[in-house]
Amino acid sequence: MLKKNPLLIVVLLLFIVLPFFNKSISFITDYFWFGEIALKNVFTKIFFTKVMCGLVGFLFTLIVLWLNLFVADKFSSGKVFIPSSMVGYAVFSQLSKFSLKVFFLITAVIAFFVGIWASGQWELYLQFINATAFNIADPLFKRDIGYYVFSLPFLRSAVYGITGILVVSFVVSVIIYIIRGGIYVASLPLNIPLKPRAHLLILGSIIIALFYFHFDFSLSSMVTRSSTILSGAGYADVNFEIPVLKFLKVASLIAAVFILSSIFMRTLVFAGGVAVILLIGALVGSVGNQVLHKLVVAPNELSRETPYINLSIAGTQAAYNIDKIQEVEFSPTENLSRADLEENSATLKNIRLWDHKPLQTTYSQLQEIRTYYEFLDVDNDRYMIDGELRQVMLSPRELVPSSLPSRIWINERLSYTHGYGLCLGPVNQVTKEGLPEFFIKNIPPVASGSISVNRPEIYFGESDAGYVVVNTTAKEFDYPSGEQNVYSDYDGTGGIKIGNIFKRLLFVAHFKELKLLLSNDIKSDSRVLMHRQILQRVRHAAPFFKYDQDPYMVITDNGHLIWIVDGYTITDAYPYSYNSGGLNYIRNSVKVCVDAYNGDIKFYLSDDNDPIVKMYASMFPGMIQSIDKMPQDIRSHLRYPQSMFALQAKVYSTFHMTDPQVFYNKEDLWKVPGTQNGIETPMAPYYTIMKLAGVGDREEFILMVPFTPAKKDNMIAWLAARCDGDDYGKLLVFNFPKQKLVYGPRQIDSRINQDPEIARQLTLWNQGGSRVLRGSLLVIPVEQSLLFVQPLYIEAQGGGLPELKRVIVAFGNSIAMEENLELSLSRIFGNFESNGTNSKALQSGTVSETALTQSEYMGSVKELISVAQNEYEKGQKALTSGDLGGYGDAMKRVRELINEMAKKVQ
Repeated sequence: MLKKNPLLIVVLLLFIVLPFFNKSISFITDYFWFGEIALKNVFTKIFFTKVMCGLVGFLFTLIVLWLNLFVADKFSSGKVFIPSSMVGYAVFSQLSKFSLKVFFLITAVIAFFVGIWASGQWELYLQFINATAFNIADPLFKRDIGYYVFSLPFLRSAVYGITGILVVSFVVSVIIYIIRGGIYVASLPLNIPLKPRAHLLILGSIIIALFYFHFDFSLSSMVTRSSTILSGAGYADVNFEIPVLKFLKVASLIAAVFILSSIFMRTLVFAGGVAVILLIGALVGSVGNQVLHKLVVAPNELSRETPYINLSIAGTQAAYNIDKIQEVEFSPTENLSRADLEENSATLKNIRLWDHKPLQTTYSQLQEIRTYYEFLDVDNDRYMIDGELRQVMLSPRELVPSSLPSRIWINERLSYTHGYGLCLGPVNQVTKEGLPEFFIKNIPPVASGSISVNRPEIYFGESDAGYVVVNTTAKEFDYPSGEQNVYSDYDGTGGIKIGNIFKRLLFVAHFKELKLLLSNDIKSDSRVLMHRQILQRVRHAAPFFKYDQDPYMVITDNGHLIWIVDGYTITDAYPYSYNSGGLNYIRNSVKVCVDAYNGDIKFYLSDDNDPIVKMYASMFPGMIQSIDKMPQDIRSHLRYPQSMFALQAKVYSTFHMTDPQVFYNKEDLWKVPGTQNGIETPMAPYYTIMKLAGVGDREEFILMVPFTPAKKDNMIAWLAARCDGDDYGKLLVFNFPKQKLVYGPRQIDSRINQDPEIARQLTLWNQGGSRVLRGSLLVIPVEQSLLFVQPLYIEAQGGGLPELKRVIVAFGNSIAMEENLELSLSRIFGNFESNGTNSKALQSGTVSETALTQSEYMGSVKELISVAQNEYEKGQKALTSGDLGGYGDAMKRVRELINEMAKKVQ
């Protein structure tokens, strides 16, 4: 047959042989790769579970379909029914000869695809056999929540699969009976002999009996359904639809028995009637629920739904881990003094004045060094620098092969293999030109503080750089040094050895790159580094976790670079919990560390109260280590993840209301305020270092976000997540008195826009060939007061180097815009100067000149006159050159100096 049909050979090669070959290559390379990262047990368990599930699905389907085909053929007369109009067609004369063979082939193909589907259920199966109890019962059916999360998904998948296979068997059997004479369809009513009747009715009764489980699954899903006012089953569900479903469960078993009894009856009317009754019952359950809701529930909805609203609130709070939020009373005042500021100088000196986007642009123009380097992201962290806790901005310098000037294979895969170093600087300091200060900069890294980088090479990062081969005879570029380049050899443990011919052929097939075989640069100890993009790397290693999209880098005490990725466990099956974006339960249960040089992956358990991560730890013993085994120099940099915090804040804005009546009427609904300039996008949570008033006695690294009422702009509360030490992960909400009006971010933004002096200055800058970029408006709690701080950047029209030129501070009814934070604070609070070395750290803008000006503000009248004369001369020069903005700034400073002199004379 194949000899006569060469096209069939081509089709078989394309659709069977080649996919199998590619799968085999991927399997072998993955086997070596999982061995490289010491997770071979994960690979083998997943693989053999897939094979087992696939084989069970394939063999079960094949046996059931072939058994029914055999029975249908056995119970048929063998005479093919051919309509009289078709008797002359030759195809029908061959139908009897080939029909059974064709159906056996078709059912084998069906079984093959069912096997592929079944292999994809490997995770559900492993969750089922490794299920861990939540030790919390759902409030409706009193089942442990672990049943809904781990057992129900697998059972539902298995029963639905079996039902589908039996339905296909029924349909195929009917077709066989018709075309092979088992059922006579020449006239109605159908004439079905006893044996075919028995066969089909037994199949039908089994299918109907399986609906017992379908209805039970529908019952179970009641606790996760959603309505407009609550999550989970409500009054109408509990009092009507659930009883109907329970009735249908029993009715399906009775119906199965009645259908079996129809075997010896001359008619199928009774069996058909039973099936119709089941269908009507299901429809009545759905429609009746809606009728009951409209007639009984809707007129008295609050009183009817109150018990279920309580369940929904409690379930949602537990599922999103917001049920243990510590509530703190916070009554903002306008009594903040200079002494308070000096007492909280560590908070003030860590206010972030650099936004991520402007800083990334500035880093790119100042520190990329070469076109093939790129700063892909900027992250916040904290370090002890010279004995002080400082918030910093950090950005790795990664290599982007697509930007290489010569994109040949040797360059992309053998020579340019890694990024190099990073930039790290304080969040609040700038040079006199308005550019960022650095603690670490340049190539090789130059450190000005107490931290340093000793292993700056970045082989594994956020750049999607593809595979590279190291330890070859080709020169491996390390970093540029003036007009020359410095080269190095990889000295790490990462990668898969590809020195022998088998490995080289294997990776030639995997990467579809013949040069791997032909290149003379590859040696016996050469290694291939693959899956180098860290999110892709951790997903490939452990696909059952969900991962945060913002990995961040840490510098260890020995100067090595480590990536940290937050791993989440999620489900959409937590009873009575609000569903947000396809999930209704989340925990940040895993912290993943990836070595930027070796590519080592380590999973650490960060939430040992999470039953889902316990299940995965049971599934893959030894993969997840205790957080206590994480090195302290890494653990001290763990951050509460922004994305989960933002989700919790969103949910808490509604589910902080625990009174069912208040919840139902949405009387106290909150929202995260929108960003400035009328944009409705909610503010992103932000990290800062501060002392939590009434809670902590020292400065700590926190993540926070403000709340406002849903339909108003005044601030009502703020939420914080602690990130340090034993307090890590604790959430606090600082509630404001309901009767007190406190300005919110949008109101402060409007007041800034309406300030005539600020508006005039912004207009001048925007008209002078420059563009003003307004940074994030940050809410900074200090003692029992709120400061609002917003940086302003200026860049050339059409893009340029953003420079931090002004800092706006708002407090109460006062607003100030000055060259740096300290001057703005001084405008509002009087001559503020923090103690000791903190003064310099607070300053931004022209640091050295600002310090001089501040000291002269406090000097004698004679000194103030001298400063005023200098400022006046600066203003005249600016006016002559057409710099109206500079002229306005100088005159404003002259006015301030005159006022200061007047005070001293008095």
